[in-house]
Amino acid sequence: MIRVLLFAFLSICAPLSGAQTYPAKTVRVVIPYPPGGGAEAAARLLTIHLTQQLGQSFVIDPKPGGNTLIGTEAVAKGPADGYTLLFTGGSTMSVQPFVFPGKLPYDPLGDFAPISMVSRFPFFLVVPASLQVMSLSELVALAKSRPGQLAYASNGTGALAHLGTEMLLRGTGMELLHVPYKGFAPALPDLLSGRVSAMMADWVVVAPHIKEGKLRALAVTSRERWNSAPEVPTVAELGLPGYAVDVWFALYAPKGTPPEIVSRLNAEVRKYLASPEAKEAYARLGHEAYGSPAEEVNALVRAEQQKYSRVVREAKVTAN
Repeated sequence: MIRVLLFAFLSICAPLSGAQTYPAKTVRVVIPYPPGGGAEAAARLLTIHLTQQLGQSFVIDPKPGGNTLIGTEAVAKGPADGYTLLFTGGSTMSVQPFVFPGKLPYDPLGDFAPISMVSRFPFFLVVPASLQVMSLSELVALAKSRPGQLAYASNGTGALAHLGTEMLLRGTGMELLHVPYKGFAPALPDLLSGRVSAMMADWVVVAPHIKEGKLRALAVTSRERWNSAPEVPTVAELGLPGYAVDVWFALYAPKGTPPEIVSRLNAEVRKYLASPEAKEAYARLGHEAYGSPAEEVNALVRAEQQKYSRVVREAKVTAN
């Protein structure tokens, strides 16, 4: 009887002990995007905090390529021990299943244990200052006067910036050529030089160039004007009611990661994101710090998959 009770006691305590001792070594946080963009900036704020609070290094490991598939697959097929995490967003989980139908090397809803939402933010539609347009309506007029001659950049085929621009084109009747890049940072030189005429990107990417007068923000994709640039009107108020593209990042672990580790990370992430320090730091990126229960992440993905499957189909978006 004593042995039975002892076994039961140890069975209960073992998971608790695992959670208390985690992490015991460096944790890699894979971002499936190129270095230098908003994803890395947002992830870095979180990894710095986790390193300070949990006593082990949380290091960013960029694995770009394949429309975010390379890094995401690496985590999905990696060890489920809490030492390899994924920091990614809506393009990876909500859009790519329809850009790569039947070919996706991971299941967005089945291969991962969501930990928490991290931040949400809109895109800003920007044009180079050399393009003599001061508003969205002027861009539409110019594009219609030169159909198919102007181009827009995106951070990849099937990325949310690509879909958001296609939604805008369909709503306004513009025709712009799509030029996909392997991230926002690689697209910037061509945008700044005027080789491409427009791009949707997050604030941290374009803000320095807007402040220097090299880029001009015409619209923001949020439902309401964004605190980072309240002078920039929404696409909806400029004539496309109901238009909205919400972008977000979340932290994931591979499926099968011990629940007590997921719970501990969720608690630490949410505590940080609720702090004034985090809210201020993410606001400087043009983001809203936003922690959540783990289950809220997949609920959002399911809702977005319904929305973006239609956009991918109507815009005839296919993988390169």
